[in-house]
Parts: sequence; structure tokens; C-alpha cells
Amino acid sequence: MTQQTETKTVVPLAGSLFTTPWIFIRGVPAMKFLPPEGPPEIAFAGRSNVGKSSLINALVGHKGLARTSNTPGRTQELNYFVPDGYSGKDGDLPPMAMVDMPGYGYAKAPKDQVDAWTKLVFDYLRGRVTLKRVYVLIDSRHGIKKNDEEVLSLLDKAAVSYQIVLTKTDKIKAAGVPKLIAETLEKIRKRPAAFPSVIATSSEKGHGMDELREAIALAARGG
Repeated sequence: MTQQTETKTVVPLAGSLFTTPWIFIRGVPAMKFLPPEGPPEIAFAGRSNVGKSSLINALVGHKGLARTSNTPGRTQELNYFVPDGYSGKDGDLPPMAMVDMPGYGYAKAPKDQVDAWTKLVFDYLRGRVTLKRVYVLIDSRHGIKKNDEEVLSLLDKAAVSYQIVLTKTDKIKAAGVPKLIAETLEKIRKRPAAFPSVIATSSEKGHGMDELREAIALAARGG
């Protein structure tokens, strides 16, 4: 199947996924509270204040879906979102779930709290069969930092497919975006679980959102 054909088959699925209203179904503070495994899951990871909540809200066109905050480290659970209109019973399952993972790299959080978040994330990554891909968000103003590299190494070790998403590209010069994409691709080139493509986005301006929606739809289908 050609890349062009793949794109044509993905567009209708992406459209149906992201034009439907989405809802928050639960926050998961520990593995025992995870929903039963069923629909494919797509997760979002990134440093605190990288713009995960804003990105999720922009993806689904719902400003109030994922809670945004000026206080880094507010997301302390695995937050689950699904398209509305499914009972979750007797096979009436949503086509996909999105998971907002706790932000990492927030130095002011208490150590025991950070340790608890870290264990939850590690356990989820290692043990969730329905997890299809993790989108690792990188602030375009800062690029890949040391704590980002640690997370990428964890994903490589866990053999969990991930893709880099650059956020807040409206905050840098437009001419610098292609260079940043190239630099990021070079940094992940030898990483075994990294998807060999980088998506540049701006939640505020809507840049890259259609490309990301299509990538998510394809990943949810196992592509």
C-alpha cells in the first residue's frame, strides 16, 4: 500500500474521531483503577508545562476537556478521554481512548509524589497491551532536554512506540521550525522505538493539528 493510499484511508477515520464530542471518563492514580483493556489507547507524555492539556483540547476542539493550569505538575493521574456516545458495555466500546500522562521534570514536587507518578507511568507503559503509541511533547523553544532523553530511553527499553510532537511552534521564528525538526530527527535516529517522523504543532494557532489527528488515527489502527 502506498503512503498516498494510506493517507486517503486515514482521513475519514480521523474526521469521525475528532468531530465527535469527547468526554473525560476517569483519573487513574494507580494501576488497579485502570479501565478494562478494550479500545486502542494513545497516550501523551511531556515535561510539566509543555502544553499537553492545550494540545488535547485543540485536537478535539473542546477548550475545557483537559484541565490546563499555570501550575506545572497539576496532572498527577492518568487521565482518560473517549468519544461520547458509547456505553462501554456489551461490545459498545469507543474506537479509541486518549490518555494524558502526568508531566515529568517538575523539580518542586515532593519526592514521594514524583516517585509515585513515576511508578504509575512505568507500570502503565510496561503492562498496557492496548497502548498503541505515546506522543512525547517537546517544547519547541527548548528542544529535547536531559529528562526528555530519560523518558525516551524508558520507552525504548519498554519497546513502546513513540512519536515526537513539537509544541508551541508559534513562539519561535517560522524559519527555525524545519531546522528544529531536522535536529530532532537526528537526535532520535538511532532510538529503536522512535517513529521516524516529527510533527510540529501550535495549539494556539492550530498548526499541525490535522497532521497529528491523522497520525493518531493511523496509530490507533496499528499503523
